[in-house]
Amino acid sequence: MKVFAFHLMPYAALDMSYAEKYSSVWLKLPNSYFDPKIGYELYNRYLDELELAAELGFDGVCVNEHHQNAYGLMPSPVVMASALAGRTGDAKIAILGNAFGLREHPLTLAEEHAMIDCITGGRLITGMVRGVGCEYFSMGANPAYSLERHIEAHDLVIRAWTEEGPFAFEGKHYHFEYVNTWPRPYQQPHPPIWCPSQGSSETIKWAAHPDRKYTYLQTYSAFDSVLRYLNSYRAAARDLYGYAATSKQIAWCTPAYVADTDAQAIDEARPHIQTMFNKLLPKISQSMFVPPGYMSNESMKQIFAHKATLRGGQTIEDMIARGVIAVGSPDTVRSILIERHRQAGFDHLLLMPQFGTMPGELAEKNIRLLAAEVIPALQTLNDDDYIGFEPAAAAAE
Repeated sequence: MKVFAFHLMPYAALDMSYAEKYSSVWLKLPNSYFDPKIGYELYNRYLDELELAAELGFDGVCVNEHHQNAYGLMPSPVVMASALAGRTGDAKIAILGNAFGLREHPLTLAEEHAMIDCITGGRLITGMVRGVGCEYFSMGANPAYSLERHIEAHDLVIRAWTEEGPFAFEGKHYHFEYVNTWPRPYQQPHPPIWCPSQGSSETIKWAAHPDRKYTYLQTYSAFDSVLRYLNSYRAAARDLYGYAATSKQIAWCTPAYVADTDAQAIDEARPHIQTMFNKLLPKISQSMFVPPGYMSNESMKQIFAHKATLRGGQTIEDMIARGVIAVGSPDTVRSILIERHRQAGFDHLLLMPQFGTMPGELAEKNIRLLAAEVIPALQTLNDDDYIGFEPAAAAAE
């Protein structure tokens, strides 16, 4: 198994009195709450944390994209990946992900990803995401076209990376007389592509298609939901396309925190994980999070059912019990994650060692303990430690 450090880079210094006037930190929270001097400190601290994770033995580091909110300060994960390129040795750098279809000119991202891949000698993992509805409102894009723009942008970028140019591209949403990407990616035919998702059946089926076989990443949820969605990917590969998905096509992301004892870990993580889930995650209307037309009604019903318990009012004990997070002593967290792998068979595990308002000293301690006491045992896991695919555990259509 490969173990990555995933970072949201939240605005950890947020004045929580914002809640007296504003219901959410997404879209409508005035940017006067952001202090650029604090931003300078946080950005550099967060880069240091990812550099430390790479130095101590994590297989890779991960950044992602969000717009106009305090939950994640990376409107351009390309900027962060570029900053990490010279700081991370041999570790992979995963952009999980960029919303190519959110752009009017996705070729700019194709060029930037190719540049990072060349600079790092092929250490880039490209993530292609649609982005939640909030991102489309942030960028003035129609979310009803999200899926078709995502697919068309993907097709454009893959051709740009793999075909000799120049050539013309004429689609419904994108029109280019000249597609002739300089530079080309270092990895041939292109960097590995991962698909982080909330769990829409459309994305699962698209990622599992034999033409793609992209790694499907399920983000933090109650683990019974994670297992159903990961098995839905395996089921789509088998039932729709007639092949067995490998564990290299399966990934899971979860916050994790360790301390000397279970009680200490819970006490130290409590305010920061509860801030993340109860304050920083989108507390907005469903029509803003998953707007009409963004996905099928069936997918929307599934996601709301699986995510319903994560929309505010969470205690750390609730989240531990449901397997949303892994918190405890090194022995406890190691055992939890080994058992999750036994059930789900993911070959890529993304641990979030900093979350919410967690200060730098706790994040650094957490990274060091995870690297020394937890990760080495996880990196030895493979399919021999996996119980195998159980079709009955897949999410219902």
